[in-house]
This record gives sequence, C-alpha cells and structure tokens, in this order.
Amino acid sequence: MANTATNVSAGKPKAGGAIYRAPLGSTLPTNASGTLDAAFKCLGYVSEDGFKNVPNISSTDIKAWGGDTVLNIQNSKDDNFQFKLIEVLNTDVLAAVYNTANISGTSMSTGYTVRVNSDEPAEAAWVVDTIMTGNVVKRFVIPRGKITALGEIVYKDNDAVGYDITLAALPGGFGASDDDTHKEYIKKS
Repeated sequence: MANTATNVSAGKPKAGGAIYRAPLGSTLPTNASGTLDAAFKCLGYVSEDGFKNVPNISSTDIKAWGGDTVLNIQNSKDDNFQFKLIEVLNTDVLAAVYNTANISGTSMSTGYTVRVNSDEPAEAAWVVDTIMTGNVVKRFVIPRGKITALGEIVYKDNDAVGYDITLAALPGGFGASDDDTHKEYIKKS
C-alpha cells in the first residue's frame, strides 16, 4: 500500500455492541464480517475509553566486555486487552466477570444473585468488532481469553458503574499447530 492519508484510521464500535463472549471451544469466526456463532453473547456498551490492545514485551540485553549491546533476548511477550464494560445489569456481563456458575435467577423482575468469591476467572472465547474509518471492518478473535485484572468498581452519582477489565489472550486456541494468541481480520465493508 502507498503511504497515503487513506491508511490512517480510527476505531469505533460496531453498532449494537462490539464485544462478544462465548464458552471456550465455541466455533470461531474466520473472517472480518461473517455471522458469529450463536454461543457468542454481546456484552453491550463499553466506556468511552474504548478497547485497547496492550502488548507487553520483556527482553534482556546481552552486553559485551566494554559495554556494547551485542544481543537482545526476548524473555516474554504478553498479549493483553483492556476495556470497561458498563452494562452492569446485563447478565452476560455478570457471567463474564463473576463466572456463569456464580449467577442465578431468571429475570430482573424476580431478581438475580451474584456470588462473589475466590473462583478463578473462566477462560472463554472473545470477539471484538470495530468499524475503522473508510468503512473498514476489523475483527479481533481471541479464542482463549482470561480476565487477569479487574479495576475498582465505583458507585457514584455522576458516572456509570463499570467493570474495568484486563483480558489476557492465551496461545493455542486456534488449533493444535497454531499458537497465535489472537487474530485480526480486516476487510473493506
């Protein structure tokens, strides 16, 4: 591609919700715009801070006598995502944050019970759909995502309550010989 301003883009959520979650092992999409498997549940609105991919590479410099850096060895590479879910009354959001087994009830009118405990967050498949400038669709597919951090949950009258999530994308969810942590599919709409 030529270096032109048309290659510069911004990302917005897909209308109706952009972040989806399904049980581990659900059928994953293999393109930017195909219909998602019915197992994927929309987690609704995300805060105005949007969706962030936060990669973290750790490496060590190997120095020669005299101080020159002669080699750099990668120690680790983490693939993390951050976002804040603000539909805190959505039972699919509650299941994502607290685990499906810890949510009971059948409707908001009869009430739900959320059990908060030390259960480890469950791995799940995640998909994020974004609309880039110029009618370009970009889909992130994370076959093995696990919540590794949950920020403060603040209740106050001038801000939306939300679940500030850090999601680790783990390798191996695309198949036996594929260790990708996530894939990105991009296509002009």
